[in-house]
Amino acid sequence: MTKDDLTALPLPEHVAIIMDGNGRWAQNRGLPRTAGHKEGLSAAKRIVSAAASLGIKYVTLYTFSTENWKRAQEEVGYLMTLIKRHLRAEFDFYKKNGIRIEHIGDLSGLPSDVQEEIIKAKEDTAHFTGTTCVLAINYGARDELVRAVKTLAKEGKAENLTETMVSEALDAHLPDVDLLIRTGGEQRLSNFLLWQSAYAEFVFNDTLWPDYNEEAFFKDIALFQKRNRRFGAVPGQKAPQEGDVTQ
Repeated sequence: MTKDDLTALPLPEHVAIIMDGNGRWAQNRGLPRTAGHKEGLSAAKRIVSAAASLGIKYVTLYTFSTENWKRAQEEVGYLMTLIKRHLRAEFDFYKKNGIRIEHIGDLSGLPSDVQEEIIKAKEDTAHFTGTTCVLAINYGARDELVRAVKTLAKEGKAENLTETMVSEALDAHLPDVDLLIRTGGEQRLSNFLLWQSAYAEFVFNDTLWPDYNEEAFFKDIALFQKRNRRFGAVPGQKAPQEGDVTQ
């Protein structure tokens, strides 16, 4: 599978990835879980670079969930340090690939130094026009929806809610997810982008995230391109137009 093969067909605009398997990858090698997270960072750079090379506009990475705070304090601390150290340190990587950084999740619930790094990374890359890499940090889809509804209620909009209004009140203005990939063999959403994935195509890959590479990513893109996306319609049926009379 080559880039030319993929770019000859429609590509997903928004790919979301649940990067699962770091801990098991480390355990299989007799290493601490932190070693898996460090290797997982390298995998993330590989895949974001591959997505940028294809011209995919948005890649959302499930980096740290609202539930991940339940993990051992040592692991949580390491993850926060990893995020903080690498956000700005990777500026040359972002610049080379034209990558713009965006964030979704409850920013206020993160340590202040991590908040600062996220804000700075967004500011430093705001003018880049390539792939937008969305980092879901301290993110949970239910939490995002609750915060969005609270915002709309405070603005007095709760009585006349529309889907568009809810979408615009979410953490970032993103297109719906076209392809959602989960590595590591598990087959669940784990509270990730529930609203945005209403019509996403799912691909579950058994590869542990640190071993996931460009070839595997391209194969998963090719699987997406073989799907028949109907969005609830019947093939060949004319969609109703404004002004049509229905019985």
